[in-house]
Amino acid sequence: MRTKYFSFSFLFCVLMLTSMTAPTPVQGSNDIKVSSTTFENNTSLPSEQAHTRCGGDNISPDLYWDHIPSEAKSFALIMHDPDAPRADGFYHWLVTDIPVSKKSLDRGEKIVNAKELKNDFQEVGYGGPCPPVGEHRYRFTVYALDTDQLNILSTDSPKQIEQKIKKHTIAQGTLTGLYQQ
Repeated sequence: MRTKYFSFSFLFCVLMLTSMTAPTPVQGSNDIKVSSTTFENNTSLPSEQAHTRCGGDNISPDLYWDHIPSEAKSFALIMHDPDAPRADGFYHWLVTDIPVSKKSLDRGEKIVNAKELKNDFQEVGYGGPCPPVGEHRYRFTVYALDTDQLNILSTDSPKQIEQKIKKHTIAQGTLTGLYQQ
């Protein structure tokens, strides 16, 4: 009897522990694939992409995205430096209301039929890398949204814009570039 109780207790504990552990993340069908011919994931961005304050030409890279969920109604794009010495990092590029029919951006393209917003340089549009010291990561994240248009206010900070984007995100993908002066 004692052995059966021990076996049952042991099995119960194992089942409880197994059900409490988090599942291993698996790349699923809701992951957008983001790519570029300008740079590969986790490689250096060319100097022409750097901000003019850092000797570059401030030209945005080309970007392509696919594996889009059929329920997507629009896209948003954020270029963010999480390594910047600020609590929220540094937002270099914020674009919302990109039509769902658009699945790429050309090098240096000025985006029409979308909203390019003010970045942390206090400029509207693309603001290239300009790290103060060391190598920084620049994450280009494309978000598929469940709405055609976001309600962005002129007083919204880049962090608030990101939060509004994330509330409507149904899929996303990121391409990371590296840069140092």
